[in-house]
Amino acid sequence: MIIVCQKPLKKLKISGIALFPFIFIRKPEDKKNKILINHEKIHLQQQLELLVIFFYIFYVIEYYYWFFRLKDAHSAYKRISFEREAYTNESDLHYLQKRKFWSFRKYL
Repeated sequence: MIIVCQKPLKKLKISGIALFPFIFIRKPEDKKNKILINHEKIHLQQQLELLVIFFYIFYVIEYYYWFFRLKDAHSAYKRISFEREAYTNESDLHYLQKRKFWSFRKYL
């Protein structure tokens, strides 16, 4: 389910976020942005595979690992394995149909 949630996401300066089982987006027109929605659907699949809570735990641990190594928040975010998988495959709208279980491990 996609939910438009403008104010909180505007403060975070992000276009969308997947919080199982929802995809929150900032702009109503982004409901039609297939690449953004596919990116967030990849995150929903990752969350399912890690029973949701472990996804968030690993996400935060990996973020801080990279943040302390790189000393840059944006670079740390881009190095997270979950994000690397999602960004690499967001343009492939059939990716989730052929994706193997725990594919994010390739991006560690």
